[in-house]
Amino acid sequence: SARDLANAADIYDKMLKEKNCSIILTLAGSTSAAGCMQIYVDMVKNKMVDVIVATGASIVDMDFFEALGFKHYQGTPFVDDKLLRKLYIDRIYDTYIDEEQLQACDQTIKKIADSLEARPYSSREFIAEMGKYLKKHSKKKNSLVQTAYENNVPIFCPAFSDSSAGFGLVLHQYERPEHHLSIDSVKDFLELTMIKIKAGTSGLLMIGGGVPKNFAQDTVVCAEILGKDVPMHKYAIQITVADVRDGACSSSTLKEANSWGKVDSSCEQMVYAEATTVLPLLASYAYHKGNWKKRKKWQLAKIFD
Repeated sequence: SARDLANAADIYDKMLKEKNCSIILTLAGSTSAAGCMQIYVDMVKNKMVDVIVATGASIVDMDFFEALGFKHYQGTPFVDDKLLRKLYIDRIYDTYIDEEQLQACDQTIKKIADSLEARPYSSREFIAEMGKYLKKHSKKKNSLVQTAYENNVPIFCPAFSDSSAGFGLVLHQYERPEHHLSIDSVKDFLELTMIKIKAGTSGLLMIGGGVPKNFAQDTVVCAEILGKDVPMHKYAIQITVADVRDGACSSSTLKEANSWGKVDSSCEQMVYAEATTVLPLLASYAYHKGNWKKRKKWQLAKIFD
């Protein structure tokens, strides 16, 4: 409802207003291709998020892909998909991508991997290398990957290989069976938990659900396993269309997360809405309230230097 969204906007503004609260943005679904990428970029530039946890599709297939100069095209879901396949056009509901351009993106990921030391990398480390690459070679400026890199905002993709990056990394390992890099998802979990330990007070702004949502929430439990006493995420917002009755991760409520010791239930809000319709309102409200202007720049990527 509109009231739920208004409450969520107030909670987000409280996150921005609290002096030592770090904000974790999680992204799942195709909101980037649907037009929200510039919102995420502006949030990074204006100190409105400090960490990003996302699907590989959001970061690679959508953002990095466009930074290389390729595009998403408005289409229609009412189309002959067999014809699209013959034309090498991939469909994301009502949005189209050129498959040959997507494979060029795969090859760029391979090129970056080939240039790096052969060792395990967290997805954060590899995405930072992607940002470094874009700083020199991007055709479209202001991508999320490059902007986050330049502002020391770490990006994690716990399921990194489940994207265009996966194809490039598979080819990298296939051609270098004895000498290749790998993506270490356990290292991801450790690094994000270390961020939670350092940050202390934290807030979650979750677009969709899935792996990014659960991964960010679980840092509290992981810190406890490491013997660290950290508070639950103090603030939490989730925008989702998932129905709680299906029992899935994406639809599990924030009150349910409280039972696991992940999220404080005193300042949370579920917003049941299609994210691309309400995220601009929430972000705009917080931006115009102006509390981001007084926030410190966390630059949490620097803790791993």
